[in-house]
Amino acid sequence: MTSLLVMAKAPVPGLAKTRLCPPATPEEAADIAAASLLDTLDAVLAVPDITPVVAFTGDLDQAARRDELASLLGQATVIPQRGKDFGARLANAHRDVARFGPVLQIGMDTPQVTPTLLTSALERLEELDAVLGQASDGGWWALGLRDPLEAAVLRNVPMSRPDTGSLTWLAFSHLRMGHLPVLSDVDTMADATRVASQTSGRFAATVGAR
Repeated sequence: MTSLLVMAKAPVPGLAKTRLCPPATPEEAADIAAASLLDTLDAVLAVPDITPVVAFTGDLDQAARRDELASLLGQATVIPQRGKDFGARLANAHRDVARFGPVLQIGMDTPQVTPTLLTSALERLEELDAVLGQASDGGWWALGLRDPLEAAVLRNVPMSRPDTGSLTWLAFSHLRMGHLPVLSDVDTMADATRVASQTSGRFAATVGAR
């Protein structure tokens, strides 16, 4: 069965979404991050016939909305993130879920994802070796692989750069690969406001309440 893998970080004040500060306070930034993760988990858990997995890092006990997060995380298989940098953590997470079969991996920065969008991505993956959803800032928000072990190439892809999306595409150029829709990540408050206008969940309410 295909796994739907979420890379997630505990939304701890002072450690989560620091680029929202200012104008947000550290507590507000953590609350926005928590709302984003909760909406993402809602979407993932609503997709039928998949194995939901969260590769998690950070101290959940110190996180904003920790009780809500614990409740939703309890409905997924939670594994620790492993690796000295994000590329290694991505590669290791894909390796850890390889036993489930193909994988579609997303982050917690696109709370506008819907079950329909995720299902469509999974359907595309049935016809291809890989799918990539690039982000408007030059990164990417989703990666699907028929063989999760192919993610080993991510160890050599520079992350958090304006060309990370294009470099990731090149890294998988040996595979039959397809594009997913381009989405906006939430990095700045301008991003948060724009994404909040595209959705109606906890994230939109939290951003709108500031």
